[in-house]
Amino acid sequence: MEQKRLQILISAVNKDPEELIGSMNLDCDAVIVNQIIDDSDGEAKKDDNNDYIKPFDDYEARIIVRREKGVGLSRNTALEASDHELIQFGDDDIVYDDGYASKVIAEFDAHPEADMLLFNVKAQEGRETYWNQDFARVNWRNYGRYPAYAICARRNKLVGSGVKYSLLFGGGAPYMNGEDSLFLHDCLKAGLNIYRTTVAIGKEKQGQSTWFNGFTDKFFFDRGVLYHFLYGKMAVILGFRYLFKNREEMCSEKGLLKCFRLLTDGVKHGSTIS
Repeated sequence: MEQKRLQILISAVNKDPEELIGSMNLDCDAVIVNQIIDDSDGEAKKDDNNDYIKPFDDYEARIIVRREKGVGLSRNTALEASDHELIQFGDDDIVYDDGYASKVIAEFDAHPEADMLLFNVKAQEGRETYWNQDFARVNWRNYGRYPAYAICARRNKLVGSGVKYSLLFGGGAPYMNGEDSLFLHDCLKAGLNIYRTTVAIGKEKQGQSTWFNGFTDKFFFDRGVLYHFLYGKMAVILGFRYLFKNREEMCSEKGLLKCFRLLTDGVKHGSTIS
């Protein structure tokens, strides 16, 4: 069965992994990493750090339960546990279209030049960052718009590159979002051939953001930390361009200059992180 070539790697938090199989409409083998985050003292409980296989339809899901946090850690754990030719990153709030697995496989077969493909997944209203209108190569000018759930890859190419998700950014990490942009940045730096495709494979469920709490001081500071890792010596200049372009939305309360100071403080702090 051709779907056995594809394995979806799902990062979940405080979910029933077996319920996700149905609610996400999975149609291929899966690795589901469920992070247990609560107010306990951190001691292991009966179902913590437990791996098991759950058969469903003609497929199987490897369930990995961990009492830990951090989306980068979750994605790296899932990647290490994967073993299929093609892998696909997924989140627990995505519902996949019927037949999505066949679409992903067919697109890789049609484009042997691609180490990684970025598919269309419809985001909920107000959270749209991209929608691919053509098939084209992704480069240094346009890689920063894509979420993890758009990303599919040839596993041997990705693993061989040595690229993993940063543990510094994203949900459960010290700094706010940006982990997906940094991941693609590192994939480009490692020489992987990345392409975008117009093929659509699913949609995001309605829900609140797990990281965005408004344009707070932390938002601008953390953006500066991220820009250090993405842009190096150009971080301050590109940071100012980003703020100036979005000043009416982002800086109306604090003012452009204060937001810029917070961002530059973040850039400086980023340079101290090894």
